[in-house]
Amino acid sequence: MGWSEGPLLGFDTETTGIDVDEDRIVTAALVRRDASGTHIRTWLLDPGVEIPEAATAIHGITTERARSDGVPPRAALDEIAALIAEAMRAGVPVVAYNAAFDLCLLDAELRRHRLPTLPDRLGHDARPVVDPLVLDRVEDAGREGKRKLGDLCGVYSVVESGSLHTADVDVIATLDVLAGIVERFPHLAGQDLDTLHDYQAAAYQAWAVGVNAWRDENDVPGQRAEETWPAREPVGTLW
Repeated sequence: MGWSEGPLLGFDTETTGIDVDEDRIVTAALVRRDASGTHIRTWLLDPGVEIPEAATAIHGITTERARSDGVPPRAALDEIAALIAEAMRAGVPVVAYNAAFDLCLLDAELRRHRLPTLPDRLGHDARPVVDPLVLDRVEDAGREGKRKLGDLCGVYSVVESGSLHTADVDVIATLDVLAGIVERFPHLAGQDLDTLHDYQAAAYQAWAVGVNAWRDENDVPGQRAEETWPAREPVGTLW
């Protein structure tokens, strides 16, 4: 029985924006899928800053709701990181769609609140991680079209259980998409998790280098793709 049979720990966040060093987590979900079923934990945080209207339009959480119903971020972030680190120490893969975003942002938030990052807790880089976006991109490289989570739900015949851009719904969809990818590309299930992690890291770096080279050659403005997966050291100052 391979790693894809579980246990798996899905992770997703909804945030104030897309800057992994400066933006804040608003909601988070951890979904453990194992032989006993699917177990969901969610958090609503008060990020301590205004939530831009553009972000609210995506995930539906207003500044007012976060302030009234959200918990202080420090304790929630510590709890989330502790559960992720516990899973990784036990060899349970953390499954995240576009993991480089969520894990970089989490580590930046931990550092902001003077908490140990995932590498601090583990004594090594965060692993094992499984990222359906990276796997789909490398295994089905010739397929045209967008590769957002909703797009991959269509490709792998996943019926969403609610509105995407709700953290727990996104995690469940991500786990279902991963199951579809493994079914279509069964050699992935035969790899051990260390090998699979390194395979994804190399595939992600090759993709990012290519994207950045294309941007440079064509003078395309915008944020450059991170070339490290699944996370890098946070930058910037603490509060």
